[in-house]
Amino acid sequence: MNWQAIKAIYVFEMSRTFRTLAQSVISPVLSTVLYFVVFGAAIGGRIQSVEGIGYGAFIVPGLIMLTLLQQSVTNASFGIYFPKFIGTIYELLSAPMSFMEIVIGYVGAAASKAIMIALIIMATSTLFVDLDIRHPLWMIAFLLLTAVSFALLGFIIGIWAGSFEQLQLIPLLVITPLVFLGGAFYSVSMLPEFWQAVTKLNPVLYLISGFRWAFFGVADVPVGLSIAAVCTFLALCLGLIWLIFRTGWKIRP
Repeated sequence: MNWQAIKAIYVFEMSRTFRTLAQSVISPVLSTVLYFVVFGAAIGGRIQSVEGIGYGAFIVPGLIMLTLLQQSVTNASFGIYFPKFIGTIYELLSAPMSFMEIVIGYVGAAASKAIMIALIIMATSTLFVDLDIRHPLWMIAFLLLTAVSFALLGFIIGIWAGSFEQLQLIPLLVITPLVFLGGAFYSVSMLPEFWQAVTKLNPVLYLISGFRWAFFGVADVPVGLSIAAVCTFLALCLGLIWLIFRTGWKIRP
């Protein structure tokens, strides 16, 4: 394993975050705080609690997960798309490093950025509500697995995208709606039976449910299914990336 090459990619990608601090960190945090104020104040005034949990606290895992998914995908997709756009990806492909080392560098940096922002949002939320994390180790595990899984998805999107507009297509038109419809701001048990069944087809539900369970010990679906879902998604993304580098799809002329 060429750790020096991995470190070079990782440090370069992380340094880009700190060069654009306002865009990379402050902007998503402010957006999430606005979500919290609007949903917590407007809806929280009408819904006092959900499954015995104050509504303001109940939406915190959903807000964190919303930002985590968006940032993981966006950072990873832009990170690999830009070298492809300017042509420096051929230097990476010709360097003495394997595809796994390239993936670890880019995906590791994207996941690190997303987790950093998620932790900042979690700390910010304590200014509004009291958080008592019942399963901290599982919370960290879900945070890591989800960030890495969706950073891998972002890596795939970055290779697939043919323009900067396409980089935003999946996060805006797919991931964000799935998070909103996946129980980020409500419990699935509040829906009629038919819509409960439909919602359970949404893969993001299992991520949010497992993450919320780590906070409060309540879940919309069994925790084992949440763990299986995120691990399956992780394996699928790794398999797709292996196939991309094996065939040279979108990365070799």
